Amino acid sequence: MNNLLYKLPILFLIVFLKTTLSAQSMLDLETGAIFSGYNNVRIPGNLGTNFSLKNDLKPQTNFFYRLRANYVIKKRHSFSVLYAPLKIKSEGNVAKDIFFEGVLFPANTELKGVYQFNSYRLTYRYDIINKPKFVFGLGFTGKIRDAKIALSSPGLSSEKTNVGFVPIVNFRFKWNIDDKFGLLLDGDALAAPQGRAEDIQLAATYQQSENIGFRAGYRMLEGGAANNSVYNFTLIHYASFGITYTFSRKNSTN
Repeated sequence: MNNLLYKLPILFLIVFLKTTLSAQSMLDLETGAIFSGYNNVRIPGNLGTNFSLKNDLKPQTNFFYRLRANYVIKKRHSFSVLYAPLKIKSEGNVAKDIFFEGVLFPANTELKGVYQFNSYRLTYRYDIINKPKFVFGLGFTGKIRDAKIALSSPGLSSEKTNVGFVPIVNFRFKWNIDDKFGLLLDGDALAAPQGRAEDIQLAATYQQSENIGFRAGYRMLEGGAANNSVYNFTLIHYASFGITYTFSRKNSTN
């Protein structure tokens, strides 16, 4: 399953590039720095020790990237695929024993933690409002998460992995202030008894030309789950910069 997940971004790109002449097609790259807000863990959820990969251990400040391919039909119907890898490493020591996924880590030993949350998403969105100044759309995202939380010390290691499917609500609001500048609010979000997930971006946009657009702003990734198997709630802050390339069309279906 993991091998298939790593091949998905390549497959998405191949399908996308084969369709660029028939509709409005875009490639989007986002990058920047990520910072941990909180990352609270207890695994198993009913027996493990509470600890924080943010406060008990010291997380590294990492750079990230996200790659998205968009495909728009008749101006209002938007399809996209997203590859968004995420990994944060932490280290330090804790003045208490930590029981984590079947392994007891003694107090005051050097610990290394890994938080991984790779995301693969397929989204459909319909623009309810599509005007020169304002665009607002709602849709649905199917997300595959490839998650892992790992803890290790000299001679000991343990990890909890999870690959699963999550349906989420997608939204996008764009205010075009003029021909060049705009404000963008978009993301995926859903809350349920089993847990919650939010991935929301607020950015200023600049359209340099018909083909190239830039944006800069803030992204928040938050969520988690609480059950007998796992307790984990995480908040990640992103300082992000993005560039979108729109392919020119000779034959338009709009």
